[in-house]
Amino acid sequence: MSAASYAMGLDRCAANHVPLTPLGFLDRAALVHPRRIAVVHGELTRTWAQTRERCYRLASALVARGIQAGDTVSVLAPNTPAMLEAHFGVPLSGAVLNAINHRLDAEGVAFILRHGECKLLMVDREYAGVAAAALALLDHRPIVIDINDHLAPAGAPIGEVDYESLLAGGDPRFAGIWPSDEWQPIALNYTSGTTGDPKGVVASHRGTYLMSQLQITNWSVPKAPRYLWTLPMFHANGWCFTWGITAAAGTHVCLRKVSAEAVMAAIDSQGIDHLCAAPIVMAMLSDSAQGKTLPRPVRVLTAGSPPPLAVLEAVRAMGFDVEHVFGITEVCGTPVSCEWQDDWDRLPTAEQGKLRVRQGARAAMFEGLMVGDADTLEPVPQDGRTAGELMLRGNTVMMGYFKNEAATRRALAGGWFRTGDVAVQHDSGYVQITDRSKDVIISGGENISSVEVEDVIHGHPAVLHAAVVAQPDEKWGEVPCAFVELRAGVAPPSEQDIVAFCRARLAHFKCPRRVFFHTLPKTATGKIQKFKLREEAGSAAAITRLADHA
Repeated sequence: MSAASYAMGLDRCAANHVPLTPLGFLDRAALVHPRRIAVVHGELTRTWAQTRERCYRLASALVARGIQAGDTVSVLAPNTPAMLEAHFGVPLSGAVLNAINHRLDAEGVAFILRHGECKLLMVDREYAGVAAAALALLDHRPIVIDINDHLAPAGAPIGEVDYESLLAGGDPRFAGIWPSDEWQPIALNYTSGTTGDPKGVVASHRGTYLMSQLQITNWSVPKAPRYLWTLPMFHANGWCFTWGITAAAGTHVCLRKVSAEAVMAAIDSQGIDHLCAAPIVMAMLSDSAQGKTLPRPVRVLTAGSPPPLAVLEAVRAMGFDVEHVFGITEVCGTPVSCEWQDDWDRLPTAEQGKLRVRQGARAAMFEGLMVGDADTLEPVPQDGRTAGELMLRGNTVMMGYFKNEAATRRALAGGWFRTGDVAVQHDSGYVQITDRSKDVIISGGENISSVEVEDVIHGHPAVLHAAVVAQPDEKWGEVPCAFVELRAGVAPPSEQDIVAFCRARLAHFKCPRRVFFHTLPKTATGKIQKFKLREEAGSAAAITRLADHA
């Protein structure tokens, strides 16, 4: 009888079930800490009460401009107060936020505006030229709003009105249009599109709410953190820290452009204690260290390809407390982290470094992680050697790809999100990515991990960045080819020097046959664009891909 008894009179109702959304974090921060500084941008500061008012004014003004529930509102801007306000104001109007990578060219921006069915575009004046060129490629021009950020370079207006005038016409008492169902979209984020057109990842109110909470609990973010925006807010909504730092009633310190000098200056002047950074930013900081130490410990989440051990050691010596995490746009942020184990402190430094570059284990608020066979979905042995595909399952996984049902079905086949990353699982249960599936080099039937070769090359004192891709070879099918970006102010090694350095540390068949020296192409989030390097190396995969998209 107990099951039947529990089924009676315990219905879901408005009192006990409210759709999850991160939008409520703003109201709470302004209620409890109205005078606390919410935003710092150069000399500009705003409190949480002021920031809340501006977000609701934005929402009201968008509705007055004809924006309806489910419309797409795009923003082309760097890490500024306007971009942060859009993360609340746009969804509070009932619309879906589309934060665009501001490093794209006009064709890339035009594709997103067209495919995402943009109804209104807000654009920082620094990117007015790119935006104007993109708009010229569209059949239907959206409403355009100019963002005249006070730290932006001069730029001609291209919009109907400027952002501050738009807000001035908004009603601060506007109630907001809240989701009636947490399985409604809050954001549309486009992938980098390294092979063909980018895909539009649709994130839900539920998923971003949970990822926001996951970030501040998994990283143990304290009350009132002072967070520096080195991670682009357009990248998976800043891994949901746009909403997460707000939930903690912290201070968002904006940064238009990331440089080692700007980061160190903000740490000194703004009391920064938390930031997120791609390995390229870590390398930038280590390269500029020159014996500098921080005035206080600064916690850093770094994701992407594993940071080279030399870089990790250098930034830790400066006072950065670095935690390696794994995430992808399709899961709204970084639900996997290399949480430090107590007994690891007793290990030698070199051994600790090897452990730090593992991706680690799922967060408590994320439901599933498996390294398994992509076809059978059977887990691989936890021996640290047997490779499989890293798969994820949880409540922060995307709703799907916008207007691309076939890609959605492939990505979520079998009840797991397929990351495309090749990984192993250690006996501790921690996972470690060994490569992207498309980056494994198969030479004479032997699999070569490009990450393994890159780690060795990064150990050379003259190397700042390294990337290894496949190069066609008549005898072996393909062999490793290395691309190296050198540190400034050091004696440049020769191609033979790098090859010899690798041969002293790797099986010879894993060593690069060619080494090219130049600045490596990177995405806005600091990821090296290997597809461009494959094209340069003439790899079979690159040639096939180019033929497919010709």
